[in-house]
Amino acid sequence: MYRSTVLICGGTGCHSNNSSVIYDEFTAKIKENNMTNDVLVVKTGCFGLCAVGPIVIVYPEGAFYSHVQKDDVEEIISEHLIKGRLVKRLIYKDENAQDMVQALADTNFYKKQKRVALRNCGVINPEDIDEYIAYDGYQALIKALTEMSPQEVIDVIKASGLRGRGGGGFPTGLKWQFAKNAPGDIKYVCCNADEGDPGAFMDRSILEGDPHAVVEAMALAGYAIGAHQGYVYVRAEYPIAVERLQIAIKEAKEYGLLGKNILQTGFDFDLEIRLGSGAFVCGEETALITSIEGNRGEPRPRPPFPAVKGLFGKPTLLNNVETYANIPQIILKGADWFASMGTEKSKGTKVFALGGKIVNTGLVEIPMGTTLRTIIEDIGGGIPGGKKFKAAQTGGPSGGCLPAEHLDTPIDYDSLLAVGSMMGSGGLIVLDEDNCMVDIAKFYLQFTQDESCGKCTPCRVGTKRLLEYLERITEGKATEKDLDDMEKLCHYIKDNSLCGLGQTAPNPVLSTLNFFRDEYIAHVRDKKCPAGICKALLSYQILDNCKGCTLCARKCPTNAISGAVKEVHSIDQAKCIKCGVCMDVCKFNAVVKK
Repeated sequence: MYRSTVLICGGTGCHSNNSSVIYDEFTAKIKENNMTNDVLVVKTGCFGLCAVGPIVIVYPEGAFYSHVQKDDVEEIISEHLIKGRLVKRLIYKDENAQDMVQALADTNFYKKQKRVALRNCGVINPEDIDEYIAYDGYQALIKALTEMSPQEVIDVIKASGLRGRGGGGFPTGLKWQFAKNAPGDIKYVCCNADEGDPGAFMDRSILEGDPHAVVEAMALAGYAIGAHQGYVYVRAEYPIAVERLQIAIKEAKEYGLLGKNILQTGFDFDLEIRLGSGAFVCGEETALITSIEGNRGEPRPRPPFPAVKGLFGKPTLLNNVETYANIPQIILKGADWFASMGTEKSKGTKVFALGGKIVNTGLVEIPMGTTLRTIIEDIGGGIPGGKKFKAAQTGGPSGGCLPAEHLDTPIDYDSLLAVGSMMGSGGLIVLDEDNCMVDIAKFYLQFTQDESCGKCTPCRVGTKRLLEYLERITEGKATEKDLDDMEKLCHYIKDNSLCGLGQTAPNPVLSTLNFFRDEYIAHVRDKKCPAGICKALLSYQILDNCKGCTLCARKCPTNAISGAVKEVHSIDQAKCIKCGVCMDVCKFNAVVKK
């Protein structure tokens, strides 16, 4: 029995901030102090509060240390683990914490969250199956195989109201029923872990922090629909997730939870990993299936849907990581338990990757129906630097930008669609007054245009034309007629594209045109970018309070600034490349952007 346990975040965010170095240092120093029998050091999954990583939590006290560096390890060991005194300078504080130690769950970031899909992330060692089992792991699979028929499993999923968390929101139980009812002796279960939205890391964090939940859920799905082989399609850019998933599959096989005759019940099910090469279009189910088959990842016309004719032409069930992560608990705790959370048509919780202009960037899981305002202001901590909120971008490249007037919109499938956005897989990017909405729309169009597979003309050519419109607008070369033509093109692309990538690609343009049309008009009519972002429409000027220190002139990369010492300088606009160095280095606030 250990006296203390040290949990160190091993998710990608903290890993990129050298949390693995901190883990190695803790392990070495614990050994040096002959404390290996007293202190357990565990590398766990993402705690969620990425903004303050690397994170270290010491139990039983629950001391939550943030921004920990290698040099802090010896002090934590000597002061906390040996002398029993907190290292107060490293203790995480929010506005209510002051100098008091809070449990992680009591921080403002966590108070209004409800962890279901993320229940084990930051709690267990994801590379140890015994820890997963200690938290009721594989109990749902045992229950299903020994107490329930395949149809009873599906009936529970149906009754829970779970809808697909990959973006479409299709009823999960109904999809399982279609796959079960499809004729054929060979069927497949697939997991979509090809998370490609800019700023999204929900599925990656689940695989890094709780891979056995997905393994167990896919085995349950195989039992329910009559499949004996599963594939997890995960992008190769997620090396930590891939490694931990490989370990989980290996452990499950060693424990008899995967493979032949699972738990002596006669049920066979095996899992394999297939690596994607980072093509965003492979997040679309038919393109993903095509890629697993070894072909170029391009979507297929539907119908037939994968549940009828999918992988290798056989009936195939496909859900994403977060959807699967909910399954074991639903089977174990019952449909009513899950349905008690959320709204009438959107049950349960939803995981969001919260990023952009927000104090608490990180991973958030909230009950469906929670408002955008609650996430941004209460959980996210608001906009840093006293800046004004401008918009929330939900749904990634497929979603839209919602202004302040929609901050009280409940987050569920139908409410977001009603105001011109969508849930998507769970990216939530916060924008402030310094963001140009035309530039934001152009950013997402650049992404989708680049990621278009090119199979259908409306997407291949249409997104290119849309991007050209936006480029002309941000360069001050567009007309008001261009705005009308661009809007018509958006609807044409939505109505005629083959797959979801093209059908939703115009959404960021349409939502910004709808809510921020005045910014488009300013770019087109006044040749001004109100946010001062679009370089072609702005200029830097030096005011009369310039002291003539010459620093800006010395730093200017194009020698565009001239003036004598102690005299007001000026900028040659023909030479200026609008890099902003002059404003950055000026100590007297004498340079302005117009």
